[in-house]
Amino acid sequence: MVPDDPAVPICSAKGCRASAVWVLAWNNPKLHTPERRKAWLACEEHREHLSQFLGVRGFLKDVVRFEEWEPVDEGPGGGSAADR
Repeated sequence: MVPDDPAVPICSAKGCRASAVWVLAWNNPKLHTPERRKAWLACEEHREHLSQFLGVRGFLKDVVRFEEWEPVDEGPGGGSAADR
């Protein structure tokens, strides 16, 4: 399904335009503090592939349904944990 509304979050997989169903929270320990959470969005089709990509590198921290995701405010200039 391709969302018509630009406000609808879409999958982070390259070339995918499907609606996001999952949030993959991750962290690169070489770049981020331990509590920092970046986020990739995934459709049903790409959830496993993106999870494996992050997991093999030791980056994947959590996978939650999009509607359950609660971004963490990192304070001034820090952005949110939902950064892609």
